Amino acid sequence: MATDLIDLTGHEQVVFCTDPETGLRAIIALHDTALGPGLGGTRFHPYASMDHALADVLRLSRAMSSKNAVAGLDHGGGKAVIVGDPRRDKTPELLRAYGRFVESLGGRYVTACDVGTYVADMDVVGEETRWATGRSPENGGAGDSSVLTAWGVFQGMRAAAQHVWGEPTLAGRRVGIAGVGKVGRRLTEHLLQDGASVVVTDVSDDAVRSLLEAYPQVEAVGDAYALVRGDLDVFSPNALGGALDDDTVEALRVQVVCGGANNQLPGEAPGRTADRLRAKGITYAPDFLVNAGGVIQVSDELHGFDMERARTKTTAIFDHTLQVLREADEHAVSPAVAADRLAERRIAAGRRRPWLPGDPVGTGDD
Repeated sequence: MATDLIDLTGHEQVVFCTDPETGLRAIIALHDTALGPGLGGTRFHPYASMDHALADVLRLSRAMSSKNAVAGLDHGGGKAVIVGDPRRDKTPELLRAYGRFVESLGGRYVTACDVGTYVADMDVVGEETRWATGRSPENGGAGDSSVLTAWGVFQGMRAAAQHVWGEPTLAGRRVGIAGVGKVGRRLTEHLLQDGASVVVTDVSDDAVRSLLEAYPQVEAVGDAYALVRGDLDVFSPNALGGALDDDTVEALRVQVVCGGANNQLPGEAPGRTADRLRAKGITYAPDFLVNAGGVIQVSDELHGFDMERARTKTTAIFDHTLQVLREADEHAVSPAVAADRLAERRIAAGRRRPWLPGDPVGTGDD
């Protein structure tokens, strides 16, 4: 993959950040800020090359434009990646250097936690910039955004259940969860409380062991392929992207796919994968629609965080998901296409010039 062959079309701004003293190598991508400043997390990952990092941040930032739009937020799409192994390369000095690059954009990019970054990291980044969210309550933040991410995925799953089975509950259903980290673990709790039976897998044996100690009624299987070949009603991907590859879609026997992972449809042919799911009679709840609780939470932080207000906005994911699924059936398209159209309508309705430093940051209450 050559950098000059990667399509930058549609992105307003892509910033490469390097700091030799700390070893920082990062990319910040702003896809579209027509609705407001770009909002999206910072991913810390050992990419094979800068080309791979660039391809990922472009894909992720584009998805954030849609996610923020369908969530009703006055934010555009932004994302950042830091290249490196967070277990080895992450230092306070590197995070502060990264924070200075975020600050240099004057508010056009608002960052938060993502894979490989945590609340404590945002506290350090926030020492250098006003535009770090997902910080600890002690530092004026909302804390772990996985709280509302999981709640939003659960609401999306309830909406899918309403659409498919006629009732907004997973009681009596068997749900397979791939990935029981921050979001997957909380989602498991919601499902068990709702009366579902849960089967899980994770690449981390420690994560599975911890979950089973807390919830011995949960069943665990060896890997994701064993999970998708099992007898499930719902498959819920909650780890890294690309979960719905050809082999997985072929093996699935579920009626619903709904999870918190980003970019579940493979980047090479997401439309084809969405159509294959529809052809198999599988209802797909689009990832950027149902996992928006995290960005709702961190967006609210910019206005003086109120958990009840943020949770109410996140609960509305139920209604948004039901709307998308019904429109998909009405127009004989995949839910992925219907969700994209919903995002496009909101962006078009609010279309103005790109957001500039000094412009107001809305609350998304429109």
